[in-house]
Amino acid sequence: MNKKNFAFDKVNFILLAASICVILLGFVLMSGGSSTREAYDPSIFDARHTKLAPAVCFIGFISLVYAVVRKPKDDKSISKEADEKEIKDVK
Repeated sequence: MNKKNFAFDKVNFILLAASICVILLGFVLMSGGSSTREAYDPSIFDARHTKLAPAVCFIGFISLVYAVVRKPKDDKSISKEADEKEIKDVK
């Protein structure tokens, strides 16, 4: 099977993995103490839970979209340049 049949290249997969890690980090930052009727925990309204974690998740989702939309470079243009260089070297 040719490489040109794949929609993603190695860089796309690396970006996807990094984006998923950033999203998971955001969800871990969002987790925290619980608040029940018997014991109210005001730390659930910290800046880490309400501002930082959603921003990290948002950045992760935006980078995930970029990783999916990113178009791999054509091997044809690279091979054409190499062929042209070989032709010049022969002359």
